[in-house]
Amino acid sequence: MSDALPTAPARLRRIIPALGVAQVIAWGSLYYSIAVLGGPMGASLGLSQPLVYGGFTLALLLSGAVAPWVGRRIDHLGGRDVLSAAALLGAASFATLALASSVAVFFVGWALAGLAMGCGLYDAAMAALHIRVPGRDYRRAVTALTLIAGFASTVFWPLSYWLVTHWDWRTACAVFAVLHLAVCLPLYRLAVPGPVPRDGASGAPARPPMPPPGPAFWWLAAAFAGVSFAFAVLSAHLIALLGDAGIGVDDAILVGALFGPMQVAARIVEFSVAPRVRAVSVGTVAFALMAVALLLLTGIDGSRAQAFLFAACYGASNGILTIVRGTVPAELFGREHYGALLGRLALPSFFAKACAPFLFSVLLAAGTSQVAATWGMAAAGVGALGCYQLARRTR
Repeated sequence: MSDALPTAPARLRRIIPALGVAQVIAWGSLYYSIAVLGGPMGASLGLSQPLVYGGFTLALLLSGAVAPWVGRRIDHLGGRDVLSAAALLGAASFATLALASSVAVFFVGWALAGLAMGCGLYDAAMAALHIRVPGRDYRRAVTALTLIAGFASTVFWPLSYWLVTHWDWRTACAVFAVLHLAVCLPLYRLAVPGPVPRDGASGAPARPPMPPPGPAFWWLAAAFAGVSFAFAVLSAHLIALLGDAGIGVDDAILVGALFGPMQVAARIVEFSVAPRVRAVSVGTVAFALMAVALLLLTGIDGSRAQAFLFAACYGASNGILTIVRGTVPAELFGREHYGALLGRLALPSFFAKACAPFLFSVLLAAGTSQVAATWGMAAAGVGALGCYQLARRTR
């Protein structure tokens, strides 16, 4: 495949659908499927649920640890080889899990999954896009990518359930391994460009090294980590929290089901306003919506209307924040070393996402009330909004 730069529309037509399909498979299998597969895995292997989810936590920690290195590799080599490695690691991880008969092999499978996440989820995909889709086209490309990838849970929760119901969790893992190898890998090889010629090959001067992070970087990293913490807690404990707030199980499931449509709706709105509104301004709206959503969560007290209003604000915020993560750093810090920058910013968020469900469980087990727990999350949301504003002003 030639790496000559086509026009921007041609780039988008070629790259976005391929990356979108691959991201649906990557997110759906590596991140979302544990919600369906976790119970059968534990029952089959004789593992407690904390131990099963301990493997998933290990994967998230490893994905955060490798994120800065992955960003630097994409800066230097382009996205094709790094994303291809993610597909191979994803296939290896699910093949290992499908064959696992001991705790050790089970954890090896999740360790490989963590490396696949670090090499192949949004941060890596957005860094790969950034190299070949410059300027305003990049922001719209990120939004288009998230619109497609936003259907990952919609596709993979039913698919995982169907595979487990008709066969078993090992068959599901084997199918996921085949999808990474037979779908993701060819898409990455055929559609994602390789490295842009640099330095001696193009006659351009060598780029200066990436400067050390300043205060604005750390404020932004703290803001993203705060909302990642809330996202991870709600992903694991939403039904229980709503139940403690007086919302029945059926209504709680409906509340959770509203997240997806609100994410898609918010991304469509962002796509339409992108040419006229700066990404940093959209970021303020997204962080404010998250703070409002978490404040609404504190006072539901049996109110179905407030529960659905919480879901609308939370879903819209989460949908836009995915785009903000990929676009705001370019406006604040420039486009040089962008892969490395996204990798560094992702590191605290991955760690927050990995540790949040466990830490929240410990707090609840220690006797923390539902009211105190939700107010703590609300404080994290308001704090994230404050950190984001400080990042803007400091920069």
